Order: sequence, then C-alpha cells, then structure tokens
Amino acid sequence: MKKREVQASVKDERLVKKRRDQMIKGAVTLFIQKGFHRTTTREIAKASGFSIGTLYEYIRTKEDVLYLVCDSIYDQVAERLQKGLDTKQGTLESLKQGIADYFKVVDEMQDEVLVMYQEVKALTKDALPYVLKKEIEMVGMFEHVITLCVENGELDLPEEKIKMIAHNIFVQGQMWAFRRWSLQKMYSIDEYIQLQTNLLFQGIKDSGRVSENA
Repeated sequence: MKKREVQASVKDERLVKKRRDQMIKGAVTLFIQKGFHRTTTREIAKASGFSIGTLYEYIRTKEDVLYLVCDSIYDQVAERLQKGLDTKQGTLESLKQGIADYFKVVDEMQDEVLVMYQEVKALTKDALPYVLKKEIEMVGMFEHVITLCVENGELDLPEEKIKMIAHNIFVQGQMWAFRRWSLQKMYSIDEYIQLQTNLLFQGIKDSGRVSENA
C-alpha cells in the first residue's frame, strides 16, 4: 500500500520537512489538550510558529495534519523498535530486551501514542488503511522474533499463539500510555516492564513450553 501523498505548494523538500515537523509537534500538544475535532487550523498554525497562510502552503486540510501526525509517530516508533529488537538471534533474552526497549520507546513518546489512539478514527478512508498497516508491520517484528525462538527450540508454540503473543506485547506497551492516569501512580516504567514481562512469560509457560535451558 502506497504512502498517501500530502500536497504542498512549496517545492523545497527540506523546508517542507522542517515546517511539517513543527506542525506535527504543535498539533500533538493541541490534540492532547482539546482533541482533533475541537482544534482549529489557525490554532495549529500558531502552535507551529507561523501564520495560517503559511500553514496552507504545506497541507490542504486539517485531516492532512492528523495524517502527518499519525504517520510520523508510527515511523518513529518503528525506527526505534527496529534498532532495539534483535531479529536475528531468536533467544528469550533478545525477546525480553526487545520488549523492554519497545516499552521504553512508548514511555518516551506517550503523548504521541495517546493522540494516535484517540484520534486515528478521524483519519480519512484513504489514509486509515495505510496507517494501520504500519502497526501490523510492527507487530510482525515481534512475531518474527518469537518464531525464531520456536525454531531455536527455546519456545514451543503453535502459529496462532505466536500471533496472539506478538499482539499482546504490542498492546501492553501502548497500555502504558493510554492507562497512564492509573498505572503511573503505581509503577515506574522499569517496574511495569518487569511485571508485564513476567506475566507474559508465565502465560507462555502455561500455554506452551519454555526450554529448561533458556
């Protein structure tokens, strides 16, 4: 599925990226405070540091801004997940480290993750499938590592459980952001990682097998 193109009248690609990065940063703050529908393009322009006229040189509609926000968030999370998740070793330790790294990315980007989940439903019909496909690809990274653990004999799981565990990891990471009003009163991020990882592997032991040598 091709990336949705957001039209800009400015031809300088570096300037387009700079202005859109400013726009994304300003929009995230406003969407957290007011939500997408109650935020105006004039407010987005002001938060971005330029005029409403300048704003429309880089986007066509307010929905374009939301798309850029969601696309940017997924790109940042995916890029950092790729760096932290070892997709070659296929060991339980590499899986645990990947989980910890992913949860910490969510912790650092929790405002962005929260906006994404609150407002993604407002994306246009041509933009939503592309954005959601990015999430499935990130889940697939964990799926791949778990599959390698199975192939290496460290886990014994059927394919349907591999897929479910990968989705569980992804959602548990994001839960740190959208349940932060409660969770972060009880746990530090390190405590949360340890507890969720222990629960995850206990569930794996109950449903399959973890090698005694792992």
